[in-house]
Amino acid sequence: MAPSRYVGLLAFVAASILPSGVLALWPIPTNLETGTTALTVSPSFYFDVQVEGAPADLYEAVDQAQYYLETDQLGRLVVGRGANDTAALASAKTLSCLQLSLTSSATVEPIASEAVKPLGTRSEEYELTIPADGSTATLTANSTLGLYRGLTTFNQLFYYYGGVTYTLLAPIAITDTPAYPFRGLALDTSRNYYPVTDILRTLDAMSWVKINTFHWHITDSQSFPLEVAQYPELAMNGAYSATEVYTESDIQYIVQYAGARGIDVLMEIDTPGHTAIIGATYPDYVACFDATPWATYANEPPAGQLRFALPEVMNFTASLLVDIANTLPSCYISTGGDELNTNCYVNDTLTQMQLNSTNTTLNDALSTFTQTTHNALIATGKTPVVWEEMVLDWNITLSNETIVMVWISSEDALAVVEKGFRIVQVPSNYFYLDCGGGGWLGDYPAGNSWCDPFKTWSEAYTFDPLANLTESQYSLVLGGQQALWSEQSGPQNLDPIVWPRAAASAEIFWSAQPGGTPLNVTEALPRLHDIRYRMVQRGLNPIQLQPQWCALRPDACDLTA
Repeated sequence: MAPSRYVGLLAFVAASILPSGVLALWPIPTNLETGTTALTVSPSFYFDVQVEGAPADLYEAVDQAQYYLETDQLGRLVVGRGANDTAALASAKTLSCLQLSLTSSATVEPIASEAVKPLGTRSEEYELTIPADGSTATLTANSTLGLYRGLTTFNQLFYYYGGVTYTLLAPIAITDTPAYPFRGLALDTSRNYYPVTDILRTLDAMSWVKINTFHWHITDSQSFPLEVAQYPELAMNGAYSATEVYTESDIQYIVQYAGARGIDVLMEIDTPGHTAIIGATYPDYVACFDATPWATYANEPPAGQLRFALPEVMNFTASLLVDIANTLPSCYISTGGDELNTNCYVNDTLTQMQLNSTNTTLNDALSTFTQTTHNALIATGKTPVVWEEMVLDWNITLSNETIVMVWISSEDALAVVEKGFRIVQVPSNYFYLDCGGGGWLGDYPAGNSWCDPFKTWSEAYTFDPLANLTESQYSLVLGGQQALWSEQSGPQNLDPIVWPRAAASAEIFWSAQPGGTPLNVTEALPRLHDIRYRMVQRGLNPIQLQPQWCALRPDACDLTA
């Protein structure tokens, strides 16, 4: 699907105000119609799955929705938290059932199967109707994945007060479809280890805001926590400890868990840079291994990069990537390619001997390495994903199907699409969640994070994915993601550093920007408060956005209020 600059954020311009009380939905649907009638949820409410041969994960999704409906118990974010709603609720009709069905042309597949289809072929759209008279509500989609997306919307519509779950907005009619096929969150679990439970909790939160890709930066120079059956020594020698490893069963469980929540796991094995830790197992494969001063050879310690010019290293890397890719259902795998330090190879004897004996430049050797590894992946049916340097800093040959992640600056997107590549927007000047944490290098108290300042949700929310592009280039923008690099993060601060800020890009790439104008921060803030408070009810620990006084009084804490 080709995202358009004119995909509507509802049926009105961005600066307009949502219907009174519609503060609950994130991301905001494509089209939304509401009324002003109170409607309560019956204590015996049930989901009626009218899908012949419904897969197990659809029933699991329904059980999950039932659980949230019963346990969210979120009071409306108004003064009194809903105490003034009791009069309207006294005479309200009662909703007893939501019926789920697929369109007649739909093929019934598990949510997890739908979630890993190629980008642009996944069906996430749905229609949700909730009558005001208490008659059966309906949720219809073209796939089980679409039904799952609709369930997440349904659960956001209701509040709780005095033992009653209700909405004040019936009747409700929603028609919804994502503007972009790729909506991601990147997490680095190499610099610091995150237990499986923390990753699962993050996947849950991602699903609540319709993020559909978990970009898992699982290895780096500091550690190799990934267990690979054909190369067990990599984790044995490269993990921080025997308990800080992602086993094969861990990986499969995480992938299955993600898939059931409509999330594709895009794993990244960064090469040929960011690979120092491989030298702990294969010292002959890594140049400038642990060399000092590290800053001469790497962007951060420790130094060390694959000797990609050596045939045996090319073959090893291709084999490693294929072995990992074959365990994953995703159509995509990232081979990284960022921050390659050429100083590492200038005085590396083995690299220089290979280049001289073959009359090859470093650039040509990198091109051969990349083609070798990528062709091996393409042969298994995978599409490679790389960072922008592979296109902008090096003259190498890449498949036209390669997806490029733009990260150094939002200004780089145009240069990449001008080369004809599809892109994922991850600009550090908008989307890096680790920025603004101060310096982390020792013996340098004056240091700051390289991408200062802190990226607030509202700054991220102003990002325009199509800025500087021509209309003919819009279809090359697949979507985008926010990212957490973990030099100063771990399980202890995962929730508050990611949430609810990561919801900003979730809405940008689901709801788009009507007419290319920025999404409206003033309109969005009450809704972001709402999803943040709902996250708390579900056991997450997201950071506060404002004092609660402000959250209960929309717009009262605006600069010009």
